Formats: sequence, C-alpha cells, structure tokens
Amino acid sequence: MRIAVFGLGYVGIVSAACLARDGHQVIGVDPQREKVDLVNAGRTPIVEQYVGELVGEGVAAGRLAATTSAAEAVAKSEMSLVCVGTPSRKNGSLDVGAVERVCEEIGAAVRAGGVSHTVVIRSTILPGTMRGLVIPALERTAGPAAPDLLKVANNPEFLRESTAVYDYDNPPKTVVGAADPATAERVLALYEALPGPKIATRLEVAEMVKYADNAWHATKVAFANEIGNIAKAAGVDSWEVMDIFCRDEKLNISSYYLRPGFAFGGSCLPKDVRALAYKGRELDLELPLLNALLPTNAAQVERALELVAAADRRRIAFLGISFKSGTDDLRESPQVALVERLIGKGYDLRIYDRNVHLARLVGANRAYIEEVIPHIADILSDDLAGTVAHGDLVVIGNAAPEFKGLAELMRPDQQVLDLVRVAGLREALGNRYDGVNW
Repeated sequence: MRIAVFGLGYVGIVSAACLARDGHQVIGVDPQREKVDLVNAGRTPIVEQYVGELVGEGVAAGRLAATTSAAEAVAKSEMSLVCVGTPSRKNGSLDVGAVERVCEEIGAAVRAGGVSHTVVIRSTILPGTMRGLVIPALERTAGPAAPDLLKVANNPEFLRESTAVYDYDNPPKTVVGAADPATAERVLALYEALPGPKIATRLEVAEMVKYADNAWHATKVAFANEIGNIAKAAGVDSWEVMDIFCRDEKLNISSYYLRPGFAFGGSCLPKDVRALAYKGRELDLELPLLNALLPTNAAQVERALELVAAADRRRIAFLGISFKSGTDDLRESPQVALVERLIGKGYDLRIYDRNVHLARLVGANRAYIEEVIPHIADILSDDLAGTVAHGDLVVIGNAAPEFKGLAELMRPDQQVLDLVRVAGLREALGNRYDGVNW
C-alpha cells in the first residue's frame, strides 16, 4: 500500500520503518523540520534498537520518505496512520489536540483530492474519542462528501520502548476497531504476515483495549512491589515467591478472574486479603493497592444496589445467593451482602439457590447466614419458576446452569439485572436486560 504516517516519534517512526521494510511505500509527516530532514537523510529521529538500520534501508530503497506537508502526504497515499502524541494535562485528562489538528489536515487534503482515503488512529485515545472527536474533525474539513470519501479505524499499538521493533514483529495480538468490516480487514491486511490473533472489533472496544492493557501492566508492577515489600519486611525472598507465583498459568497468569462481573467472596479471598493488609500495618508498610482491594470489592456491591434502585421495582426474585455456582458456601458471599441490604431497604425478596437448603447447612456456614439473614427460611425457595414469577425484577447472583433458560420463564413485564453475564440472555431479552458492568 501507499501509506502516510503522521507523527515521527516512537510509534510513528517504528511503524513507518517496519512498513517500509515490509514493502509498503511510506511517507512520514511531522511539523518538525529537523525530524523530517533526519529521515530523508536515512537517519532515525529516536534512539531505538534496529530503527536506524531500517530507516536507512527504507530510504535507500526509495520506500521511505518524509515531509512537513499533510497535503502532500495524503495526495501520495491511500491510507494514513495517525501516531501523534496524546500527553497528559496537569489534571490528568488527555490532550488530544494534536490528533484533532492532524485529522482536520487530512480531511482538508481528502477534500482537495476528491479521492477515498482510510484514516487509522494509532495514537492512544480514550473510548468515545473516535466518534466524538476524530470523525467530526475529519468531516468538518472534508465537507459534504466525507461519508463517501473517508473510512476510519482505530488500531492501538502495543510497542515497548527499547524493544519496539521486536514488539512490532511479534505482537501478542493485532486489534482493529472500525465501523464496517471491510475497513477493518483492509487495515488488518497491513499485518497479515505477523504472528498472533488478528481481531476486528468495534471502535470503542479497540480504544478501550489499550487502556485495559496498560492499567493491568501497572497493576502487576504495583502488586509485585507490594508483595515484595511485605516479603522483605518478613524476611522472605520476594523473587522466589513471585517465581513460584508465576509458574501457575492456570489461575495466576491466565484469563481466570479477569471477567468483569460482581464482587469476589467466599471463605478464602476476603479473609486472606484482610490478613495480608493487617500484616502490612503490623510491619508499618504503605500498601495502597492491597489495602484498596476490599473497598473496591465493597463498591461493586454498592453499584449493584444502585442498579436495583434504578430499576424502580420493589418485588425482586434473587437467583443464586452462594458466592459462586456449584457450592453452598455463603460465608462472605457478596450476594448475601446485597440481599441483606435490599431487605433492609424494604424490598420484597424471594431467593432461589438449588445448592442452598437451610436444613442441610451446618457449622460456620449456617451460623453465618442465620446471623446475617435470620429470617432467610421465610424467603428461600427451591422452586425456580415460582421464584421468578414473584419478581418484577429478576437479579441473577451466580452462574448456575439452570439460569441459561431464564428468558423462557419470564413475563414480558419483567426485567433482569445480571451480575454474572449469563450467555445468550442479553440477546434474548433486549432492553429488558441490564448487567452490572456491561
């Protein structure tokens, strides 16, 4: 393809150099004349392993050049990759001024040329920026023909400084968000020779993926450091601890526990997080991440309570009160905490959980539920259909398999609040369905 790359910083020059190496005709665009002159002389404007060699080879082969003129670049290309910076402002908000200016320049150039053009945003932008800023900026200057001439996509990058070329060539995934499948496939074609999954998705999902990645990476660093601080204070080798931790690829280094949903509970996680936070205080350590886990978990219960209130239904069928399906363990179940709050606010509840039969509960499990909800026997039922019929709002608390057929038991006037995302239910119920965070 003939490709323009706007912004010759880390992302832009790495992308331009690698695309030129792969046989594309690339023209880089930057307002700084010094960067443009360096590239045209076959030199890199950044310090990054292998980029200098690739820039030199691309320029020598006639596949890479640079200019300060957006109009020239768009006229010589069929696709533009926008790789300009989006720095933080003092208040933490994102400065997307450079993205907007570049899009306005591209739109004006497309209008002047009258030829269709694909605009791909690789700059890191928050969800909603494509529809709220990028597309309006392009259309503002491209004029009435913009819908016919312009196609847009979001293609987040996952490059690390010092290993950027390696990361470009070995991506964990390639993600393209677009409003139409044809545009997504056109952008994905740039990377067809690269390994890893190729994922076409919606614009907003592609925008959010980059933030999910980086927030997770930051969380991992902070988590490892706080565990290390506790270990050192307790006389334990933190590297040995985390080496063993990372060998568990079934639960620790995996997708397990990484599905959005309701709060965690049970006899282990709350107790152990609480004990670790206490140990940190005993050792006089600051552990802001670990200390935030239980408050964050409690906030998810509050969120569910707010969603119930927003539904404005007083009669509630609550399906699944144990902290997860397949168990009768009610200790520190967030579902129990939610039910307790709803009862306290005067809601008329009936509860179904096929694993929870009060007569069978013994020991700490029975003592816990009788202390928290002493009159649970009056509202607990083993009749799923009867429990569903009771509620104007049906709240799904865990992922018991029988809840997959819930839509068939519901009246047209009933609504659902799903805390676990039962497969197929959203599609079956349409606007009568809501989720805790989807």
